[in-house]
Amino acid sequence: MGFYYEDFDADTAIVTRGRTVGEGDITLFAGLVGDFNPLHVDETFCAETPFKGRIAHGPLTLSMAIGLMSQQNLIDGTTTGLLGLTWTFSAPVKIGDTIHARVTLASKRPTRDASLGIVVLRLAVMNQASTTVQIGEMTLMMRRR
Repeated sequence: MGFYYEDFDADTAIVTRGRTVGEGDITLFAGLVGDFNPLHVDETFCAETPFKGRIAHGPLTLSMAIGLMSQQNLIDGTTTGLLGLTWTFSAPVKIGDTIHARVTLASKRPTRDASLGIVVLRLAVMNQASTTVQIGEMTLMMRRR
């Protein structure tokens, strides 16, 4: 089971393991969502951009960060709903980059239902050079003990 509402406190800071972004990740994501923007799938096009190569979809990186957080067993089985996202994309993620996330508690509050609480988690997604590539907050409905 993941963390419950009560397990998150101001001292909660978890760094996920890393995950290297591969060409297959980008190709599969493009096919899954139907986003074939040349920034993601056309190496020749991208050679002429400031990135000098293909970059991962922003939502792909966001999804990978949530997956890495889930693999840390933070939210599995205790989250009852994703209520909102606020996200900023600050740097590109290229094929071969390895990302990880630092997860901290931004805020939390109880609900009228004593079995549930709302937790806002801040995720800072960084690459192998410790450059922050994305930062955002997720608002989650969490089970209470």
